Amino acid sequence: MTLQQLRYVVTIAEIGTISKAAEELFVSQPSLTKALKELEKEMQITIFDRTNKGIHVSREGEIFLGYARQVLEQAALIEEKYKHKSGGKQEFCISTQHYSFAVNAFVDLIKEYGSENYDFSLRETQTYEIIDDVARMKSEIGILYLNEFNASVLEKIMKANDLKFTELFVARPHIFICDKNPLAQKDQVTMEDLQDYPYLSFEQGEHNSFYYSEEMFSTEVRSKNIRVRDRATLFNLLIGLNGYTISSGVIDKELNGENIIAVPLAEEGEMHIGYVTHKKTKPSRLGAIYLEALKRHAQ
Repeated sequence: MTLQQLRYVVTIAEIGTISKAAEELFVSQPSLTKALKELEKEMQITIFDRTNKGIHVSREGEIFLGYARQVLEQAALIEEKYKHKSGGKQEFCISTQHYSFAVNAFVDLIKEYGSENYDFSLRETQTYEIIDDVARMKSEIGILYLNEFNASVLEKIMKANDLKFTELFVARPHIFICDKNPLAQKDQVTMEDLQDYPYLSFEQGEHNSFYYSEEMFSTEVRSKNIRVRDRATLFNLLIGLNGYTISSGVIDKELNGENIIAVPLAEEGEMHIGYVTHKKTKPSRLGAIYLEALKRHAQ
């Protein structure tokens, strides 16, 4: 196995076809195909599944690519230190529930990294996909919460995938509402207070189990329910429909707007918000920078 072979497979995965990857890498297609087959034979895995519609990264290929990207990043660091030249484009991806502090930490990462050549991804996505992304090493870090209700299920899934959950902070339940909402004048609200207002939540796709819900008290019966995928859409509906969502109470006015406020919810419960990493890997340089920023913004 060589660094060149690792660069080849990472490029193929990014571009999606061997022919276009060969053009990008300035090698012939037969040479690239041969290098790929030799690497798969040596590692005794199938990195790409071949179909009549093209190639797709296999499940074991996703894990291999996660390791490959880490090796390439370490090689880039060595080149930067001892050859005094850029080690090439840096890649980094995190997957997260919809938290403003995760976005703020991402901004800090980009400012601190300071390179003109990077390819970063911030995936605000569904809970199941966060765990799956880190398990497959598509993302180095995942951000989600555990509580008394979902912990037994999510911890079991994380354990099965060699994942580790590290707590950042504990939050009491709040609601996010528009500052024009009649409930905005209250010091705290009850579930009874919320009965007449539309409840907004992030939908979880085919894994729409209560255990994967991004909001606490997901089993409560409500007469008005709206599910969305996008944070901006949710906040627009909070304003336009006087709706509410249940959250940690951590809010950033620059990201979420001046007219969205957090009000404590008078219900027992705690959100243990933290990050998920793979037990078989160590934080990359970018991962370490991001985690430090995350801890700052989560205080």
